[in-house]
Amino acid sequence: MAVLSGIMILWSMFGNRFRGVKEANTNDALQLINHKGAFVLDVREPAEYANGHLLGAELIPLTQLKSRIGELEKYKAQPMLVVCRSGNRSATACAILSNRGFDQAYNLTGGMMAWQKANLPTQK
Repeated sequence: MAVLSGIMILWSMFGNRFRGVKEANTNDALQLINHKGAFVLDVREPAEYANGHLLGAELIPLTQLKSRIGELEKYKAQPMLVVCRSGNRSATACAILSNRGFDQAYNLTGGMMAWQKANLPTQK
């Protein structure tokens, strides 16, 4: 049991790196948006998005990402910040995007919870 717990802790700390997911904390995210023109992709469900999202974020729920990935082709050459509630769904989305050649997809570490905790702006 202790070994399993240890593995789970290590996976939570380094799992995204093993999957090739790039991470961006809130400060990194601001730099990506404000200085590198990052496209913001929100992969939450519509009701979550309606309750508040990053300024200018486009919604494609994770459950629809594979079927709608063509809509994102025009953003392939620029940084993309991927957002969900806590950073788990967005990490999965980043792995999907990375496998499809989106080399500049960044997962917002901590998701909207971290963004709101840092008192950064949202829109409804």
